[in-house]
Amino acid sequence: MTAIPRIVLRWLVAVAFAFVGAASATTPPPRDLTARAGFDQHVGASLDLHARVRDDAGHEVGLRALADGKPLVLAFGYYRCPNLCDLTLHGMAAALARIPLDPASDYRVVFLSVDPGETAGDARQASDMLRAMDAGAAARIARWTFATAAPDTIASLTAAVGFRYYFDAGIQQYVHPAGLVIVTPDGHIAQYFFGVDYAPDALRLALVDASGGRLGNVIDQFVLLCCGYDPATGRYSLLVSRIMIVLGSLFVFALGIGVYRLARRTR
Repeated sequence: MTAIPRIVLRWLVAVAFAFVGAASATTPPPRDLTARAGFDQHVGASLDLHARVRDDAGHEVGLRALADGKPLVLAFGYYRCPNLCDLTLHGMAAALARIPLDPASDYRVVFLSVDPGETAGDARQASDMLRAMDAGAAARIARWTFATAAPDTIASLTAAVGFRYYFDAGIQQYVHPAGLVIVTPDGHIAQYFFGVDYAPDALRLALVDASGGRLGNVIDQFVLLCCGYDPATGRYSLLVSRIMIVLGSLFVFALGIGVYRLARRTR
């Protein structure tokens, strides 16, 4: 039998992969995809901080202890995810590395797997891989909690934040949205950030806002006074009504000072 030349063999392999890729690409998504997977905003709702998860060392710990009285950055996904979750983790690492807040003293980060079959070993492998690939943020990532949990805990927490997902047996993957949730120290859902690319300034303001005034400086507080969180975009935007209130207050204050000085001169 004549041997197949290498160049022909490579061509055949390439064609085979292209055919498989095209076949999978033409497979239509389920008609109820948006009903089964998505992110519903439950701003103001309570998250059960008594829920217990396992960290990448296998230790069981409650969310309240993990938050430790600080705002919580909470994200969902799974460690064996072949695409989207890596982007989410890298997006979080890139954005949080650019804000002047310390994950050790100012806020906490928890990434929770929605796959009840994943283990502390899977979480540890994801943590090690992220730190190795993002050396600039390695010290900060070391403060994160990569967690797994029991099925009922996963169901309770994802339902609370409106994170909808399902397991697609056809591709053997979880279908889920991408984003993260900001939770206040007392367990209330404050804000959402969607996608895998997060604006550092908006994320910093969200953590300052969620801290109830404990974080940030005077400028941050002034910006928050004039801006409001827009659930439709997941960002802060100027509110004309708030600006008018601030300007009106400044005008009244200036007018009061003018009247006081005029009264002193006429004495």
